Amino acid sequence: MKIKSLLLIAFFLTLTLEVTYTQVINNTEYNQSYFYRIWFTDKGSVTVSDFSPEELLSPEAIERREKCGIDPLTTSDLPVNKAYLNTIAGTGLTFHCSSRWMNTALFSSPSEINPADIEEMPFVRDVTVVKQPVEPSKRKIDKYGTISAPNDLSTFNPLVPLNGVPLHQSGFTGKNLIIAVLDAGFVNADRVESLTPMRNRGGVIATWDFVTGNSNVYGYHGHGTAVLTILAGDLPDIISGSAPGADYLLLRTEDDESEFPVEQDFWAAAAEYADSAGADIISSSLGYYMFDDPTMDYAFSDMNGNTAFVTLAADAAASKGILVVASAGNERNKEWVRIIAPSDGDSVMSVGALRQDLTISDFSSAGFSADNRVKPDVVAPGVNLPLQYEPGKWQTGSGTSFSCPVVSGLCASLMQAVPGATAAEVAAAVRKSSDRYNNPDSLYGYGIPDFIAALKSLEDIHTYKPEVSITAGPNPFFDEINLWFRETPEYLSVTVTNGSGRTVLRREFTLFTARSFKVNGFEGMAEGLFYLKVNTGKGEKVFKMIRLKR
Repeated sequence: MKIKSLLLIAFFLTLTLEVTYTQVINNTEYNQSYFYRIWFTDKGSVTVSDFSPEELLSPEAIERREKCGIDPLTTSDLPVNKAYLNTIAGTGLTFHCSSRWMNTALFSSPSEINPADIEEMPFVRDVTVVKQPVEPSKRKIDKYGTISAPNDLSTFNPLVPLNGVPLHQSGFTGKNLIIAVLDAGFVNADRVESLTPMRNRGGVIATWDFVTGNSNVYGYHGHGTAVLTILAGDLPDIISGSAPGADYLLLRTEDDESEFPVEQDFWAAAAEYADSAGADIISSSLGYYMFDDPTMDYAFSDMNGNTAFVTLAADAAASKGILVVASAGNERNKEWVRIIAPSDGDSVMSVGALRQDLTISDFSSAGFSADNRVKPDVVAPGVNLPLQYEPGKWQTGSGTSFSCPVVSGLCASLMQAVPGATAAEVAAAVRKSSDRYNNPDSLYGYGIPDFIAALKSLEDIHTYKPEVSITAGPNPFFDEINLWFRETPEYLSVTVTNGSGRTVLRREFTLFTARSFKVNGFEGMAEGLFYLKVNTGKGEKVFKMIRLKR
């Protein structure tokens, strides 16, 4: 799976960069340049029939869309017209990235241009200035929440209040799921101890910096590293990641020194990259409403799910079958108060932050959306969470930046446990499991999710329920045996012996929370008879299984 994805990632970037100029830029050039978002009227003469899905998407992306009942390719998946890009580049502007979903491209210039000169081109619909030269300031300097040394050595596991620990105890840690983390950078993510297990198994399958245009994401900011340790970290008795078994795309979309709408263009390009590479989840602890140029600021009325560029991109990602999880924002104790983009998206799961006593934090952005939809969607612990962004020590962080990955990671566990469930079904189950679902409010949204309740809800839709207590199949089998239970086991022990009586596989769970289990690991074994003994704590059953080779 990973090799196919990596090949598609390389192809996707090549497809975008076939224009005859470079997108690589250093920080000085970035800070001193003018950036323009150019909207196109169409995509030229190409149609969906000119491409096969395999030319634009990875096998994982195609499989995801098919599972969701989504057309493998639509007009929105077609690349931005290269002739249009080349024509604009011929005026002296430098290309950086494009969005096929939004049908836009991002160009820069060392000097200011007259947008009307570009708008005169017959294929250009509009030109928007999204960044101008500025002394780095980041008007909103506390955007990323706060990180500090722990006050004491006691730790808090944010998975416990969400009933997430039983998922992990059952082996559902996000394995075979791909999570794209969009952030400001991942300094020390290649070094911190809590991510060593993930690195050792090759859990980072690709990286890309959309701000400067290269693959190094480890040279900027530690915010993404802190977020990643909440997702994938494993530091005994300190950090318990919400999806330690998942694979990750680390994508830098945020300039940490300034704040301009251009970062939303990078976000959109990264979301499309994640889609093409087969990501199942986008976890984004970023948000937008205020910029270094006040004339570019959003108004709260823009938080309606249909205005902010990044929100439109996030909803587009969700329309491709990706679960998009975003921070609600840290604004309630400031002048803005409310949620920020893209958490206002119709199809975005917006996450607020709780204190450890499970009351809403004073900073967690309030809803509802400007058009009066329930936001945030759910809340999770986000105050003094254990995390790491420096080798040799750990810290605690507070912010919706940190409650977001708690939820996105546990959603990966649900997807592993119920592989037939779509992203939209997972999001709906998580909302429905929350403690205020029948009486949502503007601070907690639908409330605190119960991930075991969400699991049972998804199993009722997708998991076969046998008439007998346990059944196994198929028989004969090749490399995998499925077990189905009428009731959730309290305990699960699975032992496989060959025809000679030798034990070849054993799995044991002191707590198992699902009604199905896959027995795998038969690769390389001979054909023939195997005995499968299953003990659930309520009884024992033995199945005679025949293995065939493909």
